Order: sequence, then C-alpha cells, then structure tokens
Amino acid sequence: MGTNDQKRSLPHGLRLVALAGAAALTLTAGLATPLDPAPQQARAADDGKKVLTVAVAQSVDSLSPFLAVRLLSTSIHRLMYEYLTNYDPKDNHAIPGLATKWEPSPDKLTWTYTIRANSKWSDGEQATAEDAAWTFNKMMTDTGAATANGSYVGNFRKVTAPSPTELVIELKKPQATMAALDVPIVPKHVWEKVSDFSEFNNDKSFPVVGNGPFVLSGYKADSYVRLKANKSFWRGSPKFDELVFRYYKDQDAAVSALRKGEVSFVAGSPSLTPAQAESLKGADDIRVNDAPGRRFYALATNPGAKAKNGKRFGDGHPSLLDQRVRNALFRAVDREAIIDKVFRGHAVEGEGYIPPRFQDYFWKPSADRKLAYDPAEAARLLDQAGYKKNGDGKRVGKDGKPITYRVLCHATDPNDKAVGKYLQEWWGKLGIGVQLNCLDNVTDPWLAGKYDLAFDGWSVNPDPDFVLSIHTCGALPATPEETGATDNFICDKKYDELYARQLTEYDPAKRADIVKQMESRLYDLGYMNVMAYPNAVEAFRTDQIKSITTMPAKAGNIYGQDGYWSWWSAVPADSGGSSDNAASTGVVVAIVAGVVVLAGLGGFAAMRRRATAEERE
Repeated sequence: MGTNDQKRSLPHGLRLVALAGAAALTLTAGLATPLDPAPQQARAADDGKKVLTVAVAQSVDSLSPFLAVRLLSTSIHRLMYEYLTNYDPKDNHAIPGLATKWEPSPDKLTWTYTIRANSKWSDGEQATAEDAAWTFNKMMTDTGAATANGSYVGNFRKVTAPSPTELVIELKKPQATMAALDVPIVPKHVWEKVSDFSEFNNDKSFPVVGNGPFVLSGYKADSYVRLKANKSFWRGSPKFDELVFRYYKDQDAAVSALRKGEVSFVAGSPSLTPAQAESLKGADDIRVNDAPGRRFYALATNPGAKAKNGKRFGDGHPSLLDQRVRNALFRAVDREAIIDKVFRGHAVEGEGYIPPRFQDYFWKPSADRKLAYDPAEAARLLDQAGYKKNGDGKRVGKDGKPITYRVLCHATDPNDKAVGKYLQEWWGKLGIGVQLNCLDNVTDPWLAGKYDLAFDGWSVNPDPDFVLSIHTCGALPATPEETGATDNFICDKKYDELYARQLTEYDPAKRADIVKQMESRLYDLGYMNVMAYPNAVEAFRTDQIKSITTMPAKAGNIYGQDGYWSWWSAVPADSGGSSDNAASTGVVVAIVAGVVVLAGLGGFAAMRRRATAEERE
C-alpha cells in the first residue's frame, strides 16, 4: 500500500538476531555523526538552543505506536520510546535496548529479559519490566492495540514481570524474532488511561512521556513534529537541543530550503530525485549521501480484496485474478529502462522481495523463471488468457468492454508519475489502457480495495518477519469495515505454511532458505512485482552538521534507520571540539557520498514499514 508508506519501511546488512542461546550483548561501539538544522539559517534558535530541522515529504499517520505504520511515524517512535533490543549501527546485529540481556530456555519456549535499571520515563518515573509486560499484554488482548505490530505477539502465550528488572515471555512455539521485537515499549501509568486504542492518536497533550533520546514536545498535522532532547536518556543526551521534522508537500521546495539553510537535511519522498541530487552536488556547504537502499519499489496488484470472514469487497478488475495476466503485465515492464531513465542509475533492477543490501535473504529467479521484459510473450499470455484485441486494437474483458487499469500513484513521488507514463506507453502497446490516480492520500482507496494496481514499497528491517507477515491470510481485516495489517490482501495457503516455518526456525541458514522460498512464491504469484531497489539519496548542510552516523557504517543511510543513531549522534557544526556524551563511547562515522554498493553487507534483512512516497516504514 502506501501507508508506512504505510510502514515500511525496510534496513541493512545483517545477521540473524534471534539465535538459540542468545546471550547478553553490550554496546561497544557508539556512533557519531551530525546534523544541525533550524529554520532561518538553521543555526541556533533565539534562545540559544541548537535545533536540527529535517525536511520530510511524508505526513504522520498516527503518533500512537500502536497504530502508526508510515516510515516517518515509526521513525519518530524510535526516538520517543525504547524497544527491548536495538540494532548495532555498524552491522545491524542485536544489541541491548531497554533489555540488557535476553536468554531462552532449553526448549526455546520461554525467553527471559533483564530490564535495565537506569532508564526513566521523561516524567521521572522508573521504566520497568511491568511497562513492557503491559505493552505486550495490551497488544495480545486488544485488537486496536495490535493494529501496527500485532504479528510480533501472535505466538505469545503469556507475558509476566516477576520483578521490576525481569520480563518473561512464554511462547506457544519457538519464535525466531525474539531478539528483534520491533515494538515500542510505552509507560503503563500513562497508557492504561486510554479507553480506545483504535482511535487514540497520542497527539493532543504535550510533552508526551517517553524514555527514548528525544521527547515529543509539539505537533501540527502536515506542518511539523517537534522533539526536545531527553537530557536523562541512559545512553547519553543528543547533541542537538531540539529536532524538528518539517513537512514539505513540494520536494523541490524542500531542496530549495536546504540551499537557503532553512533546513539542514533533506531525504525526499523517500529519496531525492536524480535531478535534485545532481543539482546539489558541488554546492557550497552541502553534501549528498548516495547509498544502497533498504527498500524496494514495486507494482502491487489487487488480488480481490477480502476479509477474514470471507466477504469480498472493493472493485479490483477481475482479469487480474488470472496469474497469466499478472505475469503478462510484468513482462511488459522494462525494468532496465526504469533504472536508467527514471532513477538514472541510482537504483538496482528489481527481482526478489528483499533488497540485495540484505545479502543473506536476497533472492533472484533463475534465468528460465525470470519474468524478463518481453512484450511479445506478454501479448501471447494475454491471448492465452482470453483477453484478445478488438477491431480497435483494445484488449477486452469478459464483459466485452476495453480494459483500462486504475493505478494508484503517490502525488508526492515524482518516480510514480514518471513510471506511470511508461506504463501507459508499454501497456498501451498491448492494447490495455492505464488511468493514473495520483493522490495525496492513497491509503483510503487502498484499504477499501478500490484499485487495480498501485505503486508500492517498503523499508526492510534487520529481521524479515514483519514484512513477510503482511502477506499472510492472518493479516487480512476481520471484516470489510475494519483495518487489517495486510499490504494488499494477498492470502495464499502455501505462502502461509512457509511463513509459519521460518518463524520457528532458529538456524540462520535454514531460515534464510525458507525466506527465499517465500520470495519465490510471491514472485510466481505475480501480485507483488518488484521493479527496482532505489538508493537512499539524501543531502545535508556541512556548515550545520559536523558529523552524523550512517547505518550501516559503510555506505549506509541516514534517514529512516532501524534505530535512533543518526539524530541521536548528530553533532552541530559549531560545537567546537569533540562532543562528549556520557554514554557515547563510539567512533565518529563519516558520511559516504556517492557510493553504490550492492552486496557484501552480510546479514539479515527484513522489512517493516513501507516506503513508497506515502511510505509504510
């Protein structure tokens, strides 16, 4: 869909973090890299505070961690709340977060987490295991609280807090994601007052109580999100006093603001266009970071929207229920042309569901199975499926009417519009019409199943479970009136069986093999056609930011990380000597500009929040 961008938002080279017998890990390398942006030369505010302003093209869907799925929203929650574990910015292996260590029982059905004693909520209360237990139990018992991250707790049998520093999770069966539970832990004493989790957006009373490196201090829809540094954060206070995410509907306007010094960082929607990046290279006091991305760019096909109760809804074109038609459409997409002409080389040709940045999980079809660009074969498949041309050269449906597909497009993403024009040309030659529906909000028609195809994308996390879960039957909405965790209503029994197997497999190599089988199944079904793996192209002002952490350390991204490293580590350009933070023991990571690395990052990839222009994390 397109809500984290819809979440989606998926991460970098990795290793399987849920290993049997996982032991306590300590953070031995911190990070440092900076960004200092504030309006009006983005230097210091009138009161002398150092303000970092980040231009974003995506709006917030919700500030409730139980509901949010867009990349911007979930990135903000990583700044506001601690998770049990975090990901090392160097290579994405699991490191302590709210939990200092975690250990499974011999049968892997009980996991015990030691909760740190030096984490406090911003209102002064101690963060304890009871907060974590309450968070998970609420998700297990309240469907509204399970909207965003319910897949993580579906296998939980019982969660308890025997003491303030001990959390115990009992499972129904082994679960390989226990060191990668990407769930924000909230303060029980605040959230237990919420009556309806499906409606509460956490955006009316400020400051919002949290225990992350920043505290949410202000918000105006489609305008800004303001956070202040948490001076008592256990890992050390951020170097900037305030962090502001400023919304720009027009990406060119955001780039102009960067040139003027009104903002210090621009990420685009979610990346800068090639033309924008080229225009910034060589500009005074501006550096462009061009690194392998953690997301994919795809065409999602409506498989016939339905709910768990079996009721169908929406109005997807019936011809798309035929796999031959879906494969024919993808056979008529010239992915090389998209890479060269739309992304201008700032992307890699799409194949499997998980980007090559996550080498352990990256899958590509064999030569004899690849749906390569072949317009003649596409036409043959359509003929074979019974969708032949009429006297006017138009393909007609079973009802005798010419076929025109409605394609949902993000109004803020220039790539959608550019690729859409190519689709009109390529599919037009097949005799199929294309109607581009470019909207500011694609979520509503998407959730209602009122589309034929849609530009889709997700950002991938260090563990693949979430991004895989959004295509299971269990992710469908309970009824047509409700909202599920599904991406685009895919429900396939074989895929579900593979999903269940990977979730219980602790051996990294074996799990990776099952994940690749799932990717293969998605590819063959043709409901999710990956066109490209875009680079993360972003820019910042070096006269405002001395250093900032990329993730992974070599050729990584800054915006939308799996963690809070970039904004927590950002050092103001006028900070003088080295900025010393009590818990920051690491090294300063320099930004890598213009580097394109496709493989060799090792590890574990997964996705979690979508990343088209509206982006799920």
